[in-house]
Amino acid sequence: MVVARFVVVGGLAGLAWAAALRAYMVVIAGWASHFDWYGTYVAILLPGALVGGLLGWAESRRRRGLTRGWGLLAVSPLLFAVFVLVQPGALVTFVTTGLPGGALGVPFALIALGFALSGRGRRWPRVVVGVLGVLLVAVIGVAPLVAQPAIDLAERLWAAILGWSLLLVGGVAASVPFRPVVVRALQGTSTDST
Repeated sequence: MVVARFVVVGGLAGLAWAAALRAYMVVIAGWASHFDWYGTYVAILLPGALVGGLLGWAESRRRRGLTRGWGLLAVSPLLFAVFVLVQPGALVTFVTTGLPGGALGVPFALIALGFALSGRGRRWPRVVVGVLGVLLVAVIGVAPLVAQPAIDLAERLWAAILGWSLLLVGGVAASVPFRPVVVRALQGTSTDST
């Protein structure tokens, strides 16, 4: 039952996160942005809920001291790329034009930040990967400042702050599978025979 709570709460948080990400995308694309059943619901909101649920599951496993199979949960943000790139023609468009580059940039930024923030492993690889993650966050977050010059600067700055904060919060969530397991002292064990 505890596992289900973590998965449900993680799924709801992931859904809210993905919906906010979709709002950020509207500002970047401007009038070119449109909502459709696959692009919005299947390629953004569904993977958001799934990734959140998987990260919730990772937290429940971490708290129970389980490590086996945990590594696959660390790459769960790649579900965003999978759902976007399986659309008909999306892979060809990506290879020929680079669009939608955010489908890869966002998951890689989340994974990189998650690894860097985890506190697990050697420091220098986490610093190197963290710098790469921060660079991705900077590029993704600055997009609204340059993508829509016709929009008021106050709105573009709001969108940049939204993008940066979403990626940083997502990076904290993505750190869960990288974090060390919780080790609890065994209760009721004693070396005393009396």
